[in-house]
Amino acid sequence: MIHSSSNTNSNGLMSSSSVNAQSPGLKTYFKTPEGRYKLQYEKTHPPGLLHYAHGKAVTQATLAHLKDKPSQVSPSPTSSLSAGSGVRLAAARLLGGGNGSRALSFVGGNGSSKALSGSSRIGSLATSSSSYSTPATSNYDGKGTYLIFNVGDTLFISDFNSQDKDPIKSIHFSNSNPVCHAFDPEAKDGHDLLIGLNSGDVYSVSLRQQLQDTGKKLVGAQHYNKDGSINSSRCTSIAWVPDGDGAFVVAHADGNLYVYEKSKDGAGDSIFPVIKEQTQFSVAHARSSKSNPVARWHIYQGSINSIAFSSDGTYLATVGRDGYLRVFDYSKELLICGGKSYYGALLCCAWSMDGKYILTGGEDDLIQVWSMEDRKVVAWGEGHSSWVSGVAFDSYWSSPTSDGTGENVVYRFGSVGQDTQLLLWDLAMDEIVVPLRRVPPGGSPTFSTGSQSSHWDSICPVGTLQPAPSIRNVPKISPVVAHRVHVEPLSGLIFTQESAVTVCREGHLKIWMRPGYAENQSSNSENLLASSSKDKPSLSAKVVSASYK
Repeated sequence: MIHSSSNTNSNGLMSSSSVNAQSPGLKTYFKTPEGRYKLQYEKTHPPGLLHYAHGKAVTQATLAHLKDKPSQVSPSPTSSLSAGSGVRLAAARLLGGGNGSRALSFVGGNGSSKALSGSSRIGSLATSSSSYSTPATSNYDGKGTYLIFNVGDTLFISDFNSQDKDPIKSIHFSNSNPVCHAFDPEAKDGHDLLIGLNSGDVYSVSLRQQLQDTGKKLVGAQHYNKDGSINSSRCTSIAWVPDGDGAFVVAHADGNLYVYEKSKDGAGDSIFPVIKEQTQFSVAHARSSKSNPVARWHIYQGSINSIAFSSDGTYLATVGRDGYLRVFDYSKELLICGGKSYYGALLCCAWSMDGKYILTGGEDDLIQVWSMEDRKVVAWGEGHSSWVSGVAFDSYWSSPTSDGTGENVVYRFGSVGQDTQLLLWDLAMDEIVVPLRRVPPGGSPTFSTGSQSSHWDSICPVGTLQPAPSIRNVPKISPVVAHRVHVEPLSGLIFTQESAVTVCREGHLKIWMRPGYAENQSSNSENLLASSSKDKPSLSAKVVSASYK
């Protein structure tokens, strides 16, 4: 464990010469019941970047996994990978197959902060894909895993498995800041990366094409909602529709969400009718088949802070400034259910892999666990001391005590907050029991027959938004791990097969290797080659008896 005093230069910025920019008190590992997570890599923006524009955009991160280039695309003369280097890259690729990308979003909050640069370089992989020379001479036609993150007016791309702290590519936006992004590993025609801007503009591009280009501008981009022609409010969250054949959804700060099809021209602007009932959910479709976007969903009058699709694309969850989670049947365009935070806005949401549970976090410092089966809150997590800015289920984790019968399913999830902490939680199904109807200490007997039972006795009718249940009616869970991972407030969290990635709002990312991966990295790279073709583990296989009525 190294503590270093940071070298600070005259204007208050940390100098990049300090090798370890860890602030005193930040550890390079944290302990969990299954072992230690160790800080393996750090990624950040180049030290010269000015931070004055940060009020507009909090850093979000997207994990992008490029597969082998399809053979029907004609390769450029300089872009042939030898078999040897292909195998080396695959071995070095520290990400199990098919994980796709998860965009992390966080909106709101304030406060300015110092720019930090420098890194604690500890631990190195036996095989690292930093065999790229410089972006100018390298080719990116092989496999690879990349971290995409926005800081100020720039989008950065880092090689996920390289020890290099600095990005391998930066894309500069002159008119507006990039604020959200999403990656589709299954994209058919090459355009796999979406970027939403503060101005409302949206771009789709090929990630591979950006990596091959040596400039600092987007290349080969399709431009949608140009100059805010459809909607001039800020993009807040963006997502590909799972198995949606190139459809994607963009949420805006004015409460509208637009559905686009990337196969259609971005310039075919749509005209939608005026929204008559600002407080009501409504869907309008474009009149012309050539138009893009093809539909407008008016969710409510206020900012949509984050959106997330269930893994099969059936449901779309949104959370907003009004504190409501809303869950829609995407293809039927119907509101299914939803409910309110205890107070304040909701900032983030995430689905379990099996589509049974939704996490939400926000300004009440709590995590809410929603059950789709019960259409209500089944647990709430207390542990953050400030706003919860990112939540994610860890679909790669399996319970050490699991006997495979599915009798007691345990879900692991993580959360990050403005309190700079990463919290890990275990949600054990047998602990989420319906509270007994009993008179609470000091409570009146009338309480037991009234509000407490009503939360559990009925499933809400479809399409109902519920008020927050009384805190005492819902089982409380506590984190298994709480670790301060950054100096700055956090904005995102991604789980991969080998690691957890934490993102702070000022553009510093840390990659924490799971127990067992950091120690035997070299022997592991061979196993990864074998396992990389398999798809992400599905939790539903383990869930045999998950109705706890």
